[in-house]
Amino acid sequence: MKASLIRYAAICAVFVISATGAAAQGKQMADEISQSKKAAKVFREIMGAPDKAIPKDILDRAHCVAVFPQVIKAGFIVGGRGGRGVASCRIRSGWSSPAYFNLGGGSFGLQIGAQATDFILLFMNEGGMSKLLGDKFEIGGDASAAAGPVGRQAGASTNIRLDAQILSYSRSKGLFAGLELKGVVMSIDKGDMKDVYGPGPSGRDVLTGATQGPAAVKDFPTTLVRYSPRKTN
Repeated sequence: MKASLIRYAAICAVFVISATGAAAQGKQMADEISQSKKAAKVFREIMGAPDKAIPKDILDRAHCVAVFPQVIKAGFIVGGRGGRGVASCRIRSGWSSPAYFNLGGGSFGLQIGAQATDFILLFMNEGGMSKLLGDKFEIGGDASAAAGPVGRQAGASTNIRLDAQILSYSRSKGLFAGLELKGVVMSIDKGDMKDVYGPGPSGRDVLTGATQGPAAVKDFPTTLVRYSPRKTN
């Protein structure tokens, strides 16, 4: 009887420790879970706009997609973190778990006059993807970029834009359009990455599918699967 009670107490202790650990991890990742959800929401809203979304044939050619919700213009001016977002790349099973990035610096032109702007970046070829896997690069410097076409009016000019490594878009005050970014630095957020994946995995590990994240952070890649389940040549 005494031995049974001891075993029962040990089982309860293990359960309590496991539950406490899971709760602590969930609390630790709360911000990162929110980032993935926000990025997914922005992407759904943009793709749900009739004739004003990213053309599907463009999206289907993209190797990777990054979304930065609610980027604050003042963050670029003062040199702080202008925006935070997530990126996902195509892998054999669909889209990778999200890697976490910061966006800062650069010139955004006259369109970016609102307090906050959503940015969407499509990495269109192996060259663009390699820059993303390198954890830090300058858009328009290290990687060539162009304003992405919108809706059905993409037309013949689309072929020219596909020569760029990155196609960039922005949404400000409800207006969604292609926008050329210059001097913008995209860098891995090591703090967010550690919270979700631990101290070992790199952005490359996550974006190539070598490391999988918990289900709680996968809203963004799940949304990408909905709109573009596979890449076309």
